[in-house]
Amino acid sequence: MKNGLPETLQEAIRHFSDKKVCHDFMVSIRWPEGVFCPFCGSAEHSFISTRFMWQCKGCKKQFSSKVGTVFEDSPIGLDKWFVAMWLLANCKNGISSYELARDLGVTQKTGWFMLHRLRLAMKARSFDKKLCGVVETDETFIGGHLRNMHKSKRRAKRFSDDKGPLRGTTGKTIVQAVLERDGEVRAQVLSGLDADIRRAFIRAHVEKGTELMSDMGSSQFTEFVHQYINHEIEYVRGNVHTQGIENFWSLLKRGLKGTYVSVEPFHLSRYVDEQAFRFNNRKTTDADRFVKTLSQIAGRRLTYAQLTRQPNNN
Repeated sequence: MKNGLPETLQEAIRHFSDKKVCHDFMVSIRWPEGVFCPFCGSAEHSFISTRFMWQCKGCKKQFSSKVGTVFEDSPIGLDKWFVAMWLLANCKNGISSYELARDLGVTQKTGWFMLHRLRLAMKARSFDKKLCGVVETDETFIGGHLRNMHKSKRRAKRFSDDKGPLRGTTGKTIVQAVLERDGEVRAQVLSGLDADIRRAFIRAHVEKGTELMSDMGSSQFTEFVHQYINHEIEYVRGNVHTQGIENFWSLLKRGLKGTYVSVEPFHLSRYVDEQAFRFNNRKTTDADRFVKTLSQIAGRRLTYAQLTRQPNNN
């Protein structure tokens, strides 16, 4: 233990095996300046020690430390939630719902739901500043090979959205990212290769005048010092390359292909957020990543109905 925090998974399991320890730790992270009611904001309350809950003196409602967080309405104890959070925040290639279910003694469906709620907590709320210095930008395609699809699916994708011929990227989901050298990465899932959407994303996250590196397929920008690298000829030309963003793509695809195997396009953004969180906190310790994830659970709730509702459904 260092500074009251476990340093390894073994220490975390031992430390958070006590219900009171979990409760006290959760309260210290969520309400460092004192407990207040998540319903009315009142700081006047009484604690029910037998149930680890509070009774608000303002609105008269009872609440626990889980209310208003990704843990809300979950019958799973904080001891299991904390172990799941430790694993997801620190396993470089992620952890599958089947593996988590075996480790925690829950069903695969429960493990899958838990992981998605934790990915929501990992998502960055906002960014303090735009990227600057030397910034790399690129896009990648996520999805299975057409030759591995069932013939009925291949027939449905015989033509792309723009009525063009069948391509290797047909049916795949596009992810765009910008990376500051030795700094943060920011990524988003695109609905298509629309140039205006890609330009808007870069302008929203990169300061004007920044040295921007990309491949030959990217749009041109006049507000940046834009340099290209032609991957058909070379991969590095002095300081001009996109090797940093390629490293992030390799980590993302290693997790998707090796750990998660099959990801639906409407869930992909959460897996991108998960990998971006670990990448942006790669220079910190396991305990720091765990605490940062726990500090972002408030104000975010994901129900199973919301999770399983596809965008094209009512």
